[in-house]
Amino acid sequence: MEYTGSKYIGEYVDGRMEGDAEYILPTETRYVGEMKDGMFHGQGTLYFPSGSQYDATWEKGLAVKGVYTFSDGLQYDGKNWHYCDSYDRRFYTEMCHGLKPTGISQLTNMDPPRKIPFGYYDCGDGFRTCRKGWDEFVGHRPRLALGAGCSSRTWPLPQE
Repeated sequence: MEYTGSKYIGEYVDGRMEGDAEYILPTETRYVGEMKDGMFHGQGTLYFPSGSQYDATWEKGLAVKGVYTFSDGLQYDGKNWHYCDSYDRRFYTEMCHGLKPTGISQLTNMDPPRKIPFGYYDCGDGFRTCRKGWDEFVGHRPRLALGAGCSSRTWPLPQE
């Protein structure tokens, strides 16, 4: 664990992680569940720093069945997914709390939407920046934005 920065709380059998345990990754993602032969095996849950979680049945380190629950309570199980499809384009918060009156648009699932810092792109899971190092702005780099999950459209930077 010292080389990966991970932390393991549980028992070992023949030098391998085994039984009910907690495994904490350097990213603060936590696995709580059963381990066998050093791998996730049996029932277990991944808890992400964002507040979301993945409850799954694991076999030899691979999830074979599971449900992902977003931090706002929306669940994805791979089969019964009715969120933002071609028939119903509402955000999950609109499905839970209803639509706003005419003339008031909700542009993101987060309401009110978060403020985008100067020089950053909102890519859904967080903000991406086109900075070299930490403090030198190098200008718009569309390939970086595309690699971060943004659309192919060139978005103007907000003005200070």
